[in-house]
Amino acid sequence: MPALTINGKTCSFQKGQSILQVAIESNIKIPQYCYHPSLSVPGNCRICLAEVWHPNPKTGALESMGKLVPTCHTPANDDMVVYTDSPKAVANQKQVMEYLLINHPVDCPVCDQAGECDLQDYSYQYGRGESRFQEDKIKQPKKDIGPNILLYSDRCIMCTRCVRFTREVTQTAELMVDGRGGTESIDVFPGMALDNELASNVIDLCPVGALLDKDFLFQQRVWFLKKAASIDGITASGDNISVEHNEGRVYRIKPRTNMEVNQWWITDEVRYGWKFVHAEDRLSIPAIRGREAFGRDHAGEAWLQALNAARQLLVDGASAGRLGLLVSPMLSCEEAYLLAHVVLGIDPNAVLAVGPVPVRGEDKTFPNGFKVLSEKAPNARGVRRVLEAVAASFPARTVVKIVDAAGFAGALRADVVKASLVTGNYPSAWVTADMAQAVASAPFVLLDTLPNALTGSASVLLPVTTWVEKSGTFVNAKDRAQHFSQAISPIDFARSEGQVAIDLDAIHRHAKTHTFDVEAIRTEMATTKGLEWCDGGIHRPSAPSTIESDMVLVEL
Repeated sequence: MPALTINGKTCSFQKGQSILQVAIESNIKIPQYCYHPSLSVPGNCRICLAEVWHPNPKTGALESMGKLVPTCHTPANDDMVVYTDSPKAVANQKQVMEYLLINHPVDCPVCDQAGECDLQDYSYQYGRGESRFQEDKIKQPKKDIGPNILLYSDRCIMCTRCVRFTREVTQTAELMVDGRGGTESIDVFPGMALDNELASNVIDLCPVGALLDKDFLFQQRVWFLKKAASIDGITASGDNISVEHNEGRVYRIKPRTNMEVNQWWITDEVRYGWKFVHAEDRLSIPAIRGREAFGRDHAGEAWLQALNAARQLLVDGASAGRLGLLVSPMLSCEEAYLLAHVVLGIDPNAVLAVGPVPVRGEDKTFPNGFKVLSEKAPNARGVRRVLEAVAASFPARTVVKIVDAAGFAGALRADVVKASLVTGNYPSAWVTADMAQAVASAPFVLLDTLPNALTGSASVLLPVTTWVEKSGTFVNAKDRAQHFSQAISPIDFARSEGQVAIDLDAIHRHAKTHTFDVEAIRTEMATTKGLEWCDGGIHRPSAPSTIESDMVLVEL
């Protein structure tokens, strides 16, 4: 395999790779702004220039290429020797940084990008440390270029990542470079807002604080944020995301790179669709129909009484006929497993159903292969797969078939189901008038997060958590099972559906309850025929890399 040497380290490479690509794969830091693996290579930032020596084909002696060359553009060759730390290369890095900072405003204290800004980091690592520029800076305006994005033009370093993204990835071409020289700037074409399905990915692409998220503007310093590796809990795509939070509150969602699923991107729908987590009308206290509402000071007693009432309702329903269980496709596989076991433990012939699967619009595929799905449920396939396996594992069960929401409503109208346990957890209204009428025709226990057409008629109402408040597994539209981690603690007095199932089961069997442990449940699930994939077949996020700071700390 061919190899070259970069700053004294020997690196093997594939034919066709650039020097910069080889360095990135070998964990060698070369400063760069304009390069991104998904975009064309313009070579316009010039900070990645390096001193390159290559062997003479006749004599074999190393010869300099004579000038600094852009590592992002220069193909790697066998036995090539590259220096990005030579005096010549370092002088270029300092010069480029000085040019970039000539007109850049010194507003790091009020910039949202501070703490994750490449310009800030490179200024410390490769800059001169002081400015020699005495003239007035060129001022550029702040622009509103789309429903979610602000452009601070005077911070822009003209890397053109955003322009190339709209031309090459989305092919919507809303952005352009206007002007020349020191007065050139990024702008939208007249009358065209930056408002495609993937528009806000330009915020992540921007290496400085030029493109900012309106929603996150002045909300939180990034060094206070903690990250949880999660999965899109709103659509069927299974996009890999990071939920960034602090002190029990989510502040933003950003993409995690996964070339097999979402590449480097997420849709704006996923990026901003989490707001219901902190909705003012989130359900927080259990309620029993016909009884006085519980106060926040009696939340523990409210849960105990509501769980007992729910258990009694299900037992009475099983005695009168059959039970029904409607498992929302917004729930995790582990929760579907536990809820099915609880209901089938009371009535082995209960009607099991997958909740309504919302579909909006049509699927759309971008030229780079990224797909926006019309299906708006993260785990419809996982829930069905789990319910089928659990149903088949009950020897006393005579009917294995799992029905959909329409079949569940039909069983209620036919008076087959005498009582039911219904789960929601959708980010928006999900109950149709027909569904509400059918479910309310028999006593039911409702596990949900937001008020809807069913909350007022539920016999027992139990407030539950959203996907960012728990861990679990989702199976996306391509049948890929993926783990997601808990980001924040449950809001107010809500409990996860998995914990509710465990508590209900403990009350029914007069046993001691325990904490919902996702890993323990997966181990148990793997022993069920049809769920063997739970043991090693679930994709997990890679362990986060540790970044060592090169900042010198001085004790005062």
